[in-house]
Amino acid sequence: MTIRETEEYKNMNHYDACAFAEGFASEEPTREQLAASWQYIYDTGLYQTLQGWYGRNVRDLLDAGLIEE
Repeated sequence: MTIRETEEYKNMNHYDACAFAEGFASEEPTREQLAASWQYIYDTGLYQTLQGWYGRNVRDLLDAGLIEE
């Protein structure tokens, strides 16, 4: 199963993706939620409209094979 096929990804939105990625969510994200949030940030292009930290993390995660192009 790919990240895009998970329930965590299917239920993701801009706010939750940023909350999980930056660590300000009301709960500690699971590994699945964290992966889904970064995949969502990449897929939607959200990283291009936010601070550079997002773009650098997306690039590193892509290079490491932790999220998919």
